[in-house]
Amino acid sequence: MINTQDITGLILAGGRGSRMGGVDKGLQNLNGMPMALHTLLRLQMQTGQVIINANRNLAAYESFGVPVWPDVLADYAGPLAGFLTGLERCETPYLATVPCDTPRFPLDLVARLAEALEREEADIAMAAAPEQDKDGQIMLRTQPVFCLLRVELLESLVDFTHKGGRKIDAWTALHKTVVVPFDRPGDDPLAFSNANTLAELQQLERS
Repeated sequence: MINTQDITGLILAGGRGSRMGGVDKGLQNLNGMPMALHTLLRLQMQTGQVIINANRNLAAYESFGVPVWPDVLADYAGPLAGFLTGLERCETPYLATVPCDTPRFPLDLVARLAEALEREEADIAMAAAPEQDKDGQIMLRTQPVFCLLRVELLESLVDFTHKGGRKIDAWTALHKTVVVPFDRPGDDPLAFSNANTLAELQQLERS
């Protein structure tokens, strides 16, 4: 079994927040507390240590009391740049990634990803959650920013991003990836609801 202490949690807070009018999403308040802080408290329960990937307001993130690292790639290269930063800074065999704008992610997220990774002897475990498609059908959709990665993948990701690769699923497709469904009875159907806009943030507060 993978020991919790062997997993570093990474909060991805490096985006532009363009759909939220350019504000720093992780620092937007949800029920009186920054979203990234909700995320941190949830992730700290599931991993040995946590680091944050942010590209602005670094002092605000540092005030949460964990290490903060900006992207190693220039100009907001997306979540994969955060993965790269995390893998470079990670001092444990595994890295668990979560975004800063999904404060209700499951409390057993990391444990279930770790169990599947080990069972399948995979390199990457990726969460999937039920979502309604445009016809109102419920289907499982992968959540590529919720991953558990082996640290040995660093070299592959350096290579992929140096060649201009930016899409998470294009990179994870190069490795043995196990998809972990979060659709058991008792799983919160809103666990992976994220706040991309201020309206979605208010909706999250109400729920």
